[in-house]
Amino acid sequence: MHRTTFGLPAVSSARRGGIARWLGVLCLSVMLAACGGGGDDSSSSSGGGSSGGGGGGGSGGGSSTTSSANAQPIAPNGTNAVPINVNSGVAGFVNIPNVSVTVCAPGSSVCQTIDNIQVDTASFGLRILGSAAQSVLGSLPTSRASNGGQLAECAGFADGYTWGTVRTADVKMGTEVASNVPVQIIGDLDASAAPTGDNGCPSGSDEKTTGDIGANGILGIGPQTYDCGNGCVSTALNAMYFSCTNGANCSGVAVPLAQQVTNPVAKFAVNNNGVIVQLPPVPDNGAATATGVLIFGIGTQSNNAVSNVTKYGTDQYGDLTGTYKGKTYKTFFDTGSNGNFFQDSFPLCSGSSAFYCPSASQSLSTTIKGTEGNSAVVPFVLANASTLTQGRNKFAFNSLGGQLSMSNFFDFGLPFFFGRHVYVGYELPNSSAYVAF
Repeated sequence: MHRTTFGLPAVSSARRGGIARWLGVLCLSVMLAACGGGGDDSSSSSGGGSSGGGGGGGSGGGSSTTSSANAQPIAPNGTNAVPINVNSGVAGFVNIPNVSVTVCAPGSSVCQTIDNIQVDTASFGLRILGSAAQSVLGSLPTSRASNGGQLAECAGFADGYTWGTVRTADVKMGTEVASNVPVQIIGDLDASAAPTGDNGCPSGSDEKTTGDIGANGILGIGPQTYDCGNGCVSTALNAMYFSCTNGANCSGVAVPLAQQVTNPVAKFAVNNNGVIVQLPPVPDNGAATATGVLIFGIGTQSNNAVSNVTKYGTDQYGDLTGTYKGKTYKTFFDTGSNGNFFQDSFPLCSGSSAFYCPSASQSLSTTIKGTEGNSAVVPFVLANASTLTQGRNKFAFNSLGGQLSMSNFFDFGLPFFFGRHVYVGYELPNSSAYVAF
């Protein structure tokens, strides 16, 4: 999770196929001063010049939301639907879409419902702060590595990592249950045990508190089932999974798919082929709160039919091709980023290494193209982040944006999702991943 010094901290998605994608999560502050838990913000969203080039910015109206009949969320009235809340949450961060997740010791009634878990469509697997799961933590069995040690994970992000054990749990949302799912417990191992060096945790902060993350955990429900995949099955030098002896002396270890941290939706008995994120429109100057719906499954029952949307094929990580101001980028759609992050020459906000503060609101657009050839022009608005957040009790914004240091990527963050029904279809043996809206 990248931390800015804008008075507005930052997160984004968990590691996807070796690519770190923690970007901006804002913390609402009257003054443009650093929020707690920041750490060094010299990497990630800071960095290099812009690739955007001057004025213009394509077409697009004055709003980043759609005007289709699908713009308003349906009520979470199915057994496969749970509310999403964008509000002050546990840390006062803006644009954090939160759900509640119930975690149980496998096959038992020893359970805890944990609120304020961030929904992240660009990562894979459930990661929970140990401090937020105290009622159930001692009952969750720790996974064992092939050599008998404790199985631990270092999930790398742009300027830091989450470090902790891998445990198994039954994960419940609505009436859907994923049984015996590997999850990561963040912060339950001593920070000094985190491996370093070429095959250890990346440089940066050990992100282990609500002040670091902005939530009690991260629900990674992107289009892939496992957070690493075959790369971690075949080698112990994966810089991700480790075997520890009594919480120390940790060394790299290969891990079979069945023990890797897993997208729990993919392990539901039904409604497991994707998700639909539905959030209401919000004004370009923000709203105090926004309440939407997270629906499990696509085309599996009456409340998740595919209608009035176009599918755009992606790779297994959710990336497709996009063009912004004449340059081509890998483009992805990420509820775990609080803003739209991309390269351009707009001025950065005072005291921030990430967020843009243009002198006037900008109507911009990106053209996207799916793997099957479908294309669309996606309009979005970029407003002055300082003006939006200063002194206002608002937590939902559709016009926040910032600079992305990974020059070949374009990240449509949570602002893109307001006013849309966004389908994330999973990579499965008989179907490819896609996004639809």
